[in-house]
Amino acid sequence: MEPLLDAVELETAPSPSASVVFLHGLGADGHDFEPIVPLFARSLRGAVRFVLPHAPVRPVTINGGMAMRAWYDILSMDVDRRIDDEGVLESSRRVAALIDREVERGVPEARIVLAGFSQGGAIALHHALRRETKLAGVVALSTYLVRAPSLAGERAPSSAGVPILIGHGTRDPVVPVALGETARDTLQELGHAVRWRSWPMGHEVCEEEIDWVARFLAERLDASEARG
Repeated sequence: MEPLLDAVELETAPSPSASVVFLHGLGADGHDFEPIVPLFARSLRGAVRFVLPHAPVRPVTINGGMAMRAWYDILSMDVDRRIDDEGVLESSRRVAALIDREVERGVPEARIVLAGFSQGGAIALHHALRRETKLAGVVALSTYLVRAPSLAGERAPSSAGVPILIGHGTRDPVVPVALGETARDTLQELGHAVRWRSWPMGHEVCEEEIDWVARFLAERLDASEARG
């Protein structure tokens, strides 16, 4: 069993009944989106725990083998985005452990949103689409699909009903918007409920995107509370 990742944890109120697990991008850490959590949370009702884990430190090929926090190794920056499959699978297992801990804390999976930016968004999509139990939703920002050829055969039947939010910058020099559009189109062709928006920005988030995510979190977590 993989060791549980260290994480920054923020609660909007005591005794959370819902959780958002947010995965950072390459070279960052769990503190990266910490200042934005209050903006993501401003539309939420009830107590929500935000879990922002730190990815493991590993050598990254495209950065000259420099060791940094990364969910997986990136072998090339070409359009095919060759990546380290085992690193993806390892990180997916570690995300599973974080979600399992939230369940142990009393938060049902139907009240957990898995989110991520860039590399973190790729892991969020990879894990949620293959997870046997249904989450409240997925947020994938400035990202792309990893291990896409295996998705049709590996995805869990329950994942088809999980709402997926995908946002991207049209001027992104790191993850071209075409990769985000391909992820959107692939998922829609497989029958997934994808909501897509893009903004004239680079590899970043903007105020409009933050508002969009905040409304999605409120919709998904408030709706799941009503169902529960």
